[in-house]
Amino acid sequence: MSKYIDFYFDFISPYSYIAHKKIRLIEKKQNIKFKYKPILLGGLHNLSGITAPAFIKKKSKFIVRDCQMVAKKSNINFKFNPKFPINSLDLMRGILTIKPKQKKNYIDSFYDAYWNYKLNLKNKKIISNILKKNKINKTLFFKKINNKKIKDRLKKLTKEAFKKDIFGAPTFVVNNKIFWGQDRLDYALEEYKRSI
Repeated sequence: MSKYIDFYFDFISPYSYIAHKKIRLIEKKQNIKFKYKPILLGGLHNLSGITAPAFIKKKSKFIVRDCQMVAKKSNINFKFNPKFPINSLDLMRGILTIKPKQKKNYIDSFYDAYWNYKLNLKNKKIISNILKKNKINKTLFFKKINNKKIKDRLKKLTKEAFKKDIFGAPTFVVNNKIFWGQDRLDYALEEYKRSI
């Protein structure tokens, strides 16, 4: 029996952003808990031998229209970022460096910055401004994300996802069952409700 739904995500994934927005609505309306599991999507793709859609020309073009269509249907604010894709490594490591009570706002802020406000998250100054708004010490943040323990922890989380047969993001896991894609959230919810 699952007490929560595991949500494997990476800021770089526009579909993970859409899933994240749906999750926040569900959390407000229903007594369902989600456990956010940060992974490095590029690392997961490498382990799985997958070429990311962003690097396949036809898929890349399709993703823009598809995400806009899905977001509109779901009433989610979404703007495809012209800086896509970026290396999300520092931001994903960052989740592992901050206090638990800061994580929700951190995740919300960086998702919105990239997929709603189209900010350039390769820019350290922009990242620093977001950290400041969230009352996160930027000096400590940039120091910690380069700490070997943090680097190894994100690698470990990504490898653990791979060992569970997870190959992409977003992925939901309930009762050891995998549901891949933002459009599979309803199926994950059904599985969760069956188990409570």
